[in-house]
Amino acid sequence: MQPQILLADDHSMIRKGLKLLLQLHFNFTDVNEVVSCNELMKELTRKRYSHLILDIILSDGSTLEILPNVRRVYPDLRIMVFSMQPAEVYGKALKQYGIDHYLPKTTPEEETIRLLQRFLQNEQPLRDQGPMKYPNNPFSALAPRELEILHYVLKGLGTKEISETLNVRMNTVSTVKNRIFEKTQTGNLKELIELATLYNVNY
Repeated sequence: MQPQILLADDHSMIRKGLKLLLQLHFNFTDVNEVVSCNELMKELTRKRYSHLILDIILSDGSTLEILPNVRRVYPDLRIMVFSMQPAEVYGKALKQYGIDHYLPKTTPEEETIRLLQRFLQNEQPLRDQGPMKYPNNPFSALAPRELEILHYVLKGLGTKEISETLNVRMNTVSTVKNRIFEKTQTGNLKELIELATLYNVNY
């Protein structure tokens, strides 16, 4: 039986390319796609999927915000992250949600096909995923909640806006923001943005 695959990415060229790979190399033609966290949650209620391939940042926010929900409601759903975000930053956070398959968008095509095959055949990911691009990445010390808030801080949202978006108290947001500055050893937003750019942490 063919796996039921859902792609969640807000770049149409990425979705088209992935669908083409799945069609050409695996003969999978029934692949659905969504562009936002909101659409993703709706689509999961509409149809029973076996595999989800998603980016960390979608058009309406970070998927770290919805992963606890996805895991709770769909514990058997197999998830692979396909992202430009550095694995050393998000890998630890994603493992908390049982996500071991991490495919960087910069991976060469042959390797991408090989890793997709392991994922779709429900095999464990290979442990030799190559050297980390930035082994001492200062953002890799951040916890899932800190990464969620980092996304909005980098986008330029203030404490009140982040508090309303994530539905958490303002003093919680302030505390987490301070922890982000401490852990990344940055003194202000400008320094934080420069550091994020340097380490390829997109937002």
